[in-house]
Amino acid sequence: MATALTALIFALPGIALAETSTATQAPQPRPTSATAALVPAPQSVQPAEDTAESAVPSPQITGPQRGSVTGFPIPRFVSIKASEANVRRGPSRSHRIDWVFQRRNMPVMVVAEHGHWRRIIDRDGAGGWVHYTLLSGERTAIVTAEMLPIYTRPDTGATIRARAERDVIAELRQCQTGWCEIEAGGFRGWVAVSGLWGVDPDEQID
Repeated sequence: MATALTALIFALPGIALAETSTATQAPQPRPTSATAALVPAPQSVQPAEDTAESAVPSPQITGPQRGSVTGFPIPRFVSIKASEANVRRGPSRSHRIDWVFQRRNMPVMVVAEHGHWRRIIDRDGAGGWVHYTLLSGERTAIVTAEMLPIYTRPDTGATIRARAERDVIAELRQCQTGWCEIEAGGFRGWVAVSGLWGVDPDEQID
């Protein structure tokens, strides 16, 4: 009776952690076997109330600020442009690499600027300094909910087009209060902001 569903598999955002036992040892990838998928909603599924888990809260940065280099807001969300991005302890290539982000398009938050360097953190608060050329202003978000419903319009009464598993990375097309239109794996539709990290709850994106 159950209908088989085809899942589009996405690799998790890869993160590598530098060993702390010796300053000369290169960063090693942190093992993971998890996957993330977008699952098309079966035709028999009826629209349901959104039960998405809350996104991991953003670090609290007190008061409105502007970057000393760019003049852009601090903090702000950007994405990783490179397939590998070295994250250093300080704003220069002479500083040790602590992390290596290994997934293009992963959303991160810029929390400080210094010359050609930006201090970033991920959804877990881990991060450091990266060269600005490794970052993009293209907005993405990572799903933090389990099986996040993707609706045909920003309304929980609308048809559910698909469901996104936790850790899927999606492109942000537009956002209005409480909702964002995303695109990933050939699916496009609206999701509750509460199920994403990489966008502020009340942020407007055109």
